[in-house]
This record gives sequence, structure tokens and C-alpha cells, in this order.
Amino acid sequence: MPNIEVRRARGITVTPCTRRHFLACAAAFSASPLLGASTVTPADALDKCIEDFMKERAIPGGALAVVKNRRLVYTRGYGWADRDQKLPVTPESLFRIASISKPITAVAILKLAEQHKLALEDRVFELLGLDARLPKGTTLDPRWRQITVAQLLHHTGGWDTDKSGDPMFLGKEYLAKRFPELPSGSPWTVVVRQLTKPLDYDPGSAYAYSNFGYCLLGRVIEKVTGETYEAFVRRTVLAPAGIKRMRLGHTLARADGEVRYYAKDQHATTGFNLEAMDSHGGWIASAVDLARLAAALYDPQRSPLLKPATFATMYAPPPPPAWRKADGSLEDAYYGCGWSVRPVGKSGKANYRHAGSLPGTATLLVRRWDGFSWAVLFNQRSDDKKLPDSAIDLVLHRAVDSVTSWPTEDLFSRYS
Repeated sequence: MPNIEVRRARGITVTPCTRRHFLACAAAFSASPLLGASTVTPADALDKCIEDFMKERAIPGGALAVVKNRRLVYTRGYGWADRDQKLPVTPESLFRIASISKPITAVAILKLAEQHKLALEDRVFELLGLDARLPKGTTLDPRWRQITVAQLLHHTGGWDTDKSGDPMFLGKEYLAKRFPELPSGSPWTVVVRQLTKPLDYDPGSAYAYSNFGYCLLGRVIEKVTGETYEAFVRRTVLAPAGIKRMRLGHTLARADGEVRYYAKDQHATTGFNLEAMDSHGGWIASAVDLARLAAALYDPQRSPLLKPATFATMYAPPPPPAWRKADGSLEDAYYGCGWSVRPVGKSGKANYRHAGSLPGTATLLVRRWDGFSWAVLFNQRSDDKKLPDSAIDLVLHRAVDSVTSWPTEDLFSRYS
């Protein structure tokens, strides 16, 4: 399967949507009579935004949750969780969140660094004892031994899918035949296969979005903690944030409350190994779950997840030359540890975001400098280049800005 998710994610990091498409969306939105009203509620602005976006792309279902500071101030489900069964989406419907899994993995790694169970400068090859995993007769690219935990977090580890493809989308059957000694579908089948391949560039010398790098981070978590990746994340990241229902998804089976996924070719929604994607794209969550994560990361001084100093590490740019212009200065936006970071002028503040994309899945989590955050999830991905999923980003910024009256109640108490 071609690595569509990675290519889109890389584009989203820098340019959220094409200017032409955004201007068309913005013009349509500004034409709404609601914006001329004295009071604009979240329902007025946000429902129109989501419903128009879904209608234009014929998306069956979606969900939205908006946080102001640490309070959930708006959430709603739209359309169908299962079109055939006529089951509606609710704010608690579970969706595959795809690459929004990466910020969660990054927080878990940073917690281990806080606990001095690893250092970001540690060499991954040594941490995982990969010498013992080398297939017989393999000639190892010596650069493998140089890769650090920090480089995996920053997508500077040495793999470029534009050059060598995305190993996370290799067929489960192919890997099972190649490595019959390993559990079928295990992330380790991908890791061992990659040990036989050369890197695409010197670690730390460039940025190239890598699902595989975050697959390795999941294995680091398991090695250091002695727990499964899922168990450690649920215990130390999700539980302190008040998230109870979020879990790893499955390729063929749906969890209770999980939506159905739609694509022109329905086989495409199960034509990959989600189990192997755990730490880079395997979680399922509701919009409210992701809103809780955003709320838990809002104030570094009061966060239940990380220490204030760790936030600075999470948002810092990677060392040069990655994300640097020709004159050596930092790009306007860059990838930190698990987040795309866009500084807001010279204010010292920034917007943080991550998108996710798989066949049947399009997701976005935004944490804005002014305390607003939102998660939006859809159970169909657009394959029309003229109607990119990324267009929802700037349109939602505009919709949030247009609201003049937000609820004062914290809606989190209504949801499990």
C-alpha cells in the first residue's frame, strides 16, 4: 500500500491547506448571516463549518470537541458512525486517530526521561539490544548504531519514505513468511526487516517524517519499562489525563462504540496491519478523549503529565541542520517532540498540532496559543486533491474566532 499518510502529514506540517481552497471556504463562511448577528454561539459557527466540510466530501460521520483553557466548552457528533445500521456519531464515538498517536508516544518517552529511565541522547540500537535481533548474514548499515531517541522523536533518524517507502505498510503475510520465528503481525517483524536495509541519510542531518521511527519508540518504551506499550501509556499518560476509554485499535475487529470506516474500496480500510502501528498510528479515541489530552497539556505549571522543564524540551526544535533555512535561521514551523510547532511572532507562544490519516480516517488535534484547543475526527478520508482534508484546519481557526459567546460550564463532567 502506498504511504499516503506520511506524505500528507509532511505537507500538513508546513502548509495546512492550499491557499485557493482556504479562500473559497473562508468566503463561504464569511457570507453566513450568523457572523453579522450580535451573538454567535459555538453551534452557530462550528456546526456549519463541520457540516459543510462533510457534505462537500460526502463524509458519513465526524466528531468535534473544543477546549477553552482546561474546560470542554463544545462537543458534538455529526452524521453516521455506521451508515448501514443508522447509528449516529456521538461525542464519545471512538475513531482511529492515526498519527495523533505520535504526540501520545512522545509524552510517554518524555516521562521516562523525567524518571531517568532513559536519556534522549541514548542510542536506540544499544537500548533495544538490536545486535541480538540481526538476521544471520545481514550486513548492518553502521549508521544504525548512531540513531538516538531524540532523533526518532524529531523524525531525523535516517529514513525517508520518498526514497525507500514506508515499511509500516508492508503486508502482514509477507512479513510472516520472511520472519516466521516472530509473532505474526508484531511490530518486531518490521524492525527486524529494517535492520537488513540501509538508511536513507545520516541520522540528525535532515527531517523526513517517519512512522517507523515512532514504531521504534514503542519498542523502547516496552524495553525500558517491562510493560506492553499500551499498558504503560494507559497507566502513565491517559489515566492522569482522565482518559478511560481510549485504547489500541484492531485491523479487523471494532471496539464497542467504535465507528465504521469508509473508502471507495472498503478493503482499503483493513488492508494494513494496525496492530503493528501501535505507537505511531494505532490508537482509537473519541473527540472528548483528545480534548482531555489537550486540557492536560494546557498549563505546564499545572499539568498532570509532564514537568514544566519537559514542556520546553517537547517544543524545542531539533538541532541544525534540520528545519533551518539556507541562512541557518529556523523555519517558521518545525517538528518538535511529537508536535508540529508554529511560533506566533516573537511572543514566545506557539500553536501545536498533529494530523492523522489512514484509509477511512482523517483526524486533527490543534492546541492554540490562546488556550483554545480542538479535536476533529472523520470516518472517511478525502482522495480528491481539490478537496484536501487539511482544509478543515484554517476554517476551524476562523470558526472558533467568530464565536462571541462560549459556555461557562465545563462539559467534561458529562462524559466518561
